[in-house]
Amino acid sequence: MKDGTRTKRLKLSREYTLPDRERLELLHTVPALGPKILFFSGGSALKDLSVKLISYTYNSIHLITPFDSGGSSAILRQAFHMPAIGDIRNRLMALADQSIRGNPEIYRLFAHRLPLDAKREELARELTAMAAGRHPLVSAISSPMRKIISHHLKLFCELMPSDFTLAGASIGNLILTAGYLENRRHLDPVIYIYSKLAEVRGIVRPVVSSDSQLAVELENGQEIVGQHLITGKTGSLLSSRIKKLYLKPSQPDAVNPTKKTILRNKTRKLISSASLICYPMGSFYTSLLATLLPSGVGSAIAGSKSPKIYIPNTGIDPESCDLSLSEQVETLLDYLKREDSSILDHEVLDFILLDRQNGSYRGELDSAALKKRGIQILDCELIKPASAPLLDAQLLANILLSLG
Repeated sequence: MKDGTRTKRLKLSREYTLPDRERLELLHTVPALGPKILFFSGGSALKDLSVKLISYTYNSIHLITPFDSGGSSAILRQAFHMPAIGDIRNRLMALADQSIRGNPEIYRLFAHRLPLDAKREELARELTAMAAGRHPLVSAISSPMRKIISHHLKLFCELMPSDFTLAGASIGNLILTAGYLENRRHLDPVIYIYSKLAEVRGIVRPVVSSDSQLAVELENGQEIVGQHLITGKTGSLLSSRIKKLYLKPSQPDAVNPTKKTILRNKTRKLISSASLICYPMGSFYTSLLATLLPSGVGSAIAGSKSPKIYIPNTGIDPESCDLSLSEQVETLLDYLKREDSSILDHEVLDFILLDRQNGSYRGELDSAALKKRGIQILDCELIKPASAPLLDAQLLANILLSLG
């Protein structure tokens, strides 16, 4: 290959060439007919990849963790007892068509944050101007889109608690919150509306819509509740390894305090429709494994006949920086099979995607042992000097689109 990409030829249910240049050229011509590649994720690790994907497929599926407990999402969750929407907004915007064919004005509005250092009165005036359609970011949007946005901003102003903190608030988060509350606390309708308005080239959904908090039990016996306290990115690092990751209701149910968070049927159908299921890079526990926690996720994945692929981190992940690559794979499989021990490894994982030449991984994998379990290692070029130590979004997109 001209770019030095190493080509691998695999023979499973069908033959693959990685990357498949003919397939990529075809998809680039008709992205509306592109593959349904599904990601279990959250956070910002897939932002660059999502931007690349929309040139080849409008059909990717993103099941997002709604358990964030930091930043603007945390303030909204505390005020309205709702799932986190910040990661959902981020993914919607990453998949939005920002060209002239799309609605870049909506993108700019959703990306806007109120200043952190302004006085309360100034923040209220800016939000009121937006709700009235007088703010430049809103007035630049054509009708009827402007009317829908103004309606939701007015609604938020009406529902906002008197002591609500607007400093640093994401306007996109406020708009989605208002739509969520107006639709009787359902996220899907408002996500659908703004996906259409912003020309979002893919499907974005929370893996569940419950108001739950992430919690961990560490090996030293300590319990930590709250995603932002687990990541190690905004506070102190964890004092020992994570022993168990689980969900706790933000508002305990007095009648049924142990009520499970269950995967919805419509989400199960999205999983079954996928042409490729990805466990991508990002925070190993709070982004990836968190999306696998709702009851029924593992069985839904096992029921899919599509290939499943794990993409380990190549950078530093504070949550799992001392987990070896082998331990990561085993932990992933444990969470996928935790509700049903009869699930076989190869039913939930087919490929592990690595760049052994350019990537830095902790420990090695036993290729022969994994192959006996039906799991194959794909060793492809994924990192360029400009992206190191992280994966290059275009190289990764090329591989996933070739497999999907």
